[in-house]
Amino acid sequence: MANETGDEKRIDQPTGTEFVGHEWDGIEELDTPMPRWWLWTFYATIAWGIIYTILYPAWPLVNQATEGVLGWTSRGQLAQEMSAADMARQSYREQLAAIDVVKLQDNPELMQRAVAGGAAAFKVNCVQCHGAGAAGSPGYPNLNDDEWIWGGDLQSIETTLLHGVRWDGSDETRFSLMPGFGDIFTAGEISSLASHVMSFTGRGQSSPVAAELYDINCASCHQSDGSGDRAQGAPALNDAIWLYGGSEAEIRQQIRQPSHGVMPGWKDRLDPVTIKMLAAYVHSRGGGEDIAQIAEEPAAGDDEQP
Repeated sequence: MANETGDEKRIDQPTGTEFVGHEWDGIEELDTPMPRWWLWTFYATIAWGIIYTILYPAWPLVNQATEGVLGWTSRGQLAQEMSAADMARQSYREQLAAIDVVKLQDNPELMQRAVAGGAAAFKVNCVQCHGAGAAGSPGYPNLNDDEWIWGGDLQSIETTLLHGVRWDGSDETRFSLMPGFGDIFTAGEISSLASHVMSFTGRGQSSPVAAELYDINCASCHQSDGSGDRAQGAPALNDAIWLYGGSEAEIRQQIRQPSHGVMPGWKDRLDPVTIKMLAAYVHSRGGGEDIAQIAEEPAAGDDEQP
């Protein structure tokens, strides 16, 4: 219960706190003072705010904010950090420019830097065709497997990046051209030949006629066992990896009227260091080879059908 004093102040007896005189549906408010710790914290924030407005940009003006006596700005700090990062990158870029791409793997730290830089360049220049994870799509090779048409060592990848594939912009472009057999073979011969090609991966039935057709018309490029020939850019047919589809109908279409993709060369669009970093990134995706491996193993094809 609350008592009323002579000066009309009403005090709550249990707490000794004065009522403020407000009442809502019989509920009255006590004039309880704020805790001292809260008040000192509040005063400290006021002091901090005053000091901050003196030292740092704070009050907005027409064209800019007050500069503060320290002259600090977030843009200035960003510029300093970017400058420091550029200097660090420049050091590695100079090292990358000086090293031969075939020796890049001998320097693990530099190789790691190159892969990181290549990943960024890949997102800007290559994902449109090869996908964000470099897994490719119909007509665009998967760069994550270990099958290559033109070679998967760093130097071969760099050459492909520089000059492209069937690209008119370079006289050194990778070039291979499979003829169409639609006007040469009958529909039945094309079907039997497609089945023979599928037999390399255990999915089709061969026949003496189909085997002879293959040996006469296809083995000179794709080899008698379907292992392909990198020197000619002839893909392997015995690895179940297909660029334009591996169904019998799709293989028949490729024999009848083959598709030929085009990859642009980047020598006139990107600087040599960026191309070297892209080569390192593509090499790191899982299917990269080294020179010793190429020398020891027979050539194999890549992600493309006949």
